Amino acid sequence: MALLRVNPTRMALMDLKRRAKSAKRGHKLLKDKQDGLMQQFMSIIREAKDLRLKVEEELGAAFRAFLMASMWLSDAQLKDALSSPAAKISLDVKTKNVMSVRIPFFDIKKEGSIKNYGFSGTNALLDTAIEKFDELFEILVKLAQIEKQAESMAIELETTRRRVNALEYKMIPDMTETIKYITMKLDESERASIISTMKIKAELED
Repeated sequence: MALLRVNPTRMALMDLKRRAKSAKRGHKLLKDKQDGLMQQFMSIIREAKDLRLKVEEELGAAFRAFLMASMWLSDAQLKDALSSPAAKISLDVKTKNVMSVRIPFFDIKKEGSIKNYGFSGTNALLDTAIEKFDELFEILVKLAQIEKQAESMAIELETTRRRVNALEYKMIPDMTETIKYITMKLDESERASIISTMKIKAELED
């Protein structure tokens, strides 16, 4: 704690008390915000963890399906089947304000077919593999969205934590200590004034 550089006057005391009251109110609001952000952050982290596990499972399943399909097709057949994709994908990004944090939401838009090849030169295993990779892509985009949300929340959470700590451990204690100091100085000045007045009165009475 440290005393603030202010003159020990009644005006300064009133101003400090007003500022201290505002700081305590701001501290409570920021603390509530920090608690709310932490709840949101932990919820997003849990969702991200579940999605990562799902991505690992789906990725393994997709590659296994592709390996099975490639066992029955030549390299030339695979290259011919996958060389002319007709599907188009666009990503629309929107943001939503959650507790003063702008978090992103991704919306995938697809056009065309992901299976743009002749069925005579391929097999059902390749169809399954392509479908699995298509499903996996949507999950990956969802995971990217969740992880970006977690990143935005983490940044705001850290900023809020620093503000809470600055108020709780620096600004409010410093103002409280300065208020006590000014109050003490004013009391001393008032007592000295009373004693001086009493002395003058006593001298006049003599």
